Amino acid sequence: MMYKQILIALTILLSGGVAMAQNLGERTFNFKDRSRNNRPVVTEIWYPTVDTLKPSDKHFSPFLRQPTVRDGKLPVNKLPLILLSHGTGGGRLTLEWLAQALANSGCIVAAVDHYGNTYDHKIPLEFVKPWERPLDLSFALTSLLNNPDVGPLIDQQKIGAIGFSFGGYTVIALAGARLDFEQARNYYKTIGHKELEIPEFPGLVKLLDDSSLIAGSKHVPPLKDKRIKAFFSISPALGFGFIRKEQVADIKSPLYIVGSQSDSIAPVKTNARHYHQLISKSIYTELPGKIGHYVMLGEAIDAVKKEAPIYFTDDPSVNRHAIHLQVDSMAVGFFRKELK
Repeated sequence: MMYKQILIALTILLSGGVAMAQNLGERTFNFKDRSRNNRPVVTEIWYPTVDTLKPSDKHFSPFLRQPTVRDGKLPVNKLPLILLSHGTGGGRLTLEWLAQALANSGCIVAAVDHYGNTYDHKIPLEFVKPWERPLDLSFALTSLLNNPDVGPLIDQQKIGAIGFSFGGYTVIALAGARLDFEQARNYYKTIGHKELEIPEFPGLVKLLDDSSLIAGSKHVPPLKDKRIKAFFSISPALGFGFIRKEQVADIKSPLYIVGSQSDSIAPVKTNARHYHQLISKSIYTELPGKIGHYVMLGEAIDAVKKEAPIYFTDDPSVNRHAIHLQVDSMAVGFFRKELK
């Protein structure tokens, strides 16, 4: 299996599946959503730049990454924008490998920190409030469009969204899917309780009876964002909260779903594969073999692998780098086609 994946990776590289830009710039924006009690929506963007790397840009990282020019010169021409949503307990840099591949293909990529649901800032209730995440991405989009420097560079007819795990659900919600929160809550409390016992924050099941959570779920605004034209969902979660075709009937835009056959965190039977079966015209790829959920996180150095093996060490048959290249190629190809 490993030999086959290496061949896949080499084929992608030689075919130019993910073109490399000369350099990538990177900037951070500290947005706050006043309509949600000044909720922080920290947003990172990557983009092609003509600036050259400075010595300070080549700093140490615990993950394999392409060095970026901090606050590098912005592009001159309008470019597509891809919004990026991380998984539960992750962060805006968790999927930098994917963000950089999309930026290298000629896009501006914007990833947010979902407040209270990141590796370095954990608020228990934020792990079980799925409606906040799509609102984060929509707010980041509005904020970037209103930014005097970045806004004019965004081609508003070419906006896409991509997400992983809880972020995979997030982009499906932005496409128009309407979660049945009570259905999801009941599933978690009964046959699906193991799916909420995640390594990032054990013991979340007990929060499902919180009165503020239940009250909040009854006043969720519409989450579909018509400004976004194409959606790419990787190992999406919360599929069991969708049981009726009418819940996804409002999805009209192109949607690509990727699942992993050996995913034990978001099993494909109740998540990726289930979404595809429910959503007509969605495209679906299921990665075979021993490829698990956390293969989509960044490639870590050996010290980090030893410290957190559950997140950064895969089955010996799996080549994480090759999988990333494969997903890069699928995502870049999808957005090039649908945002042309």
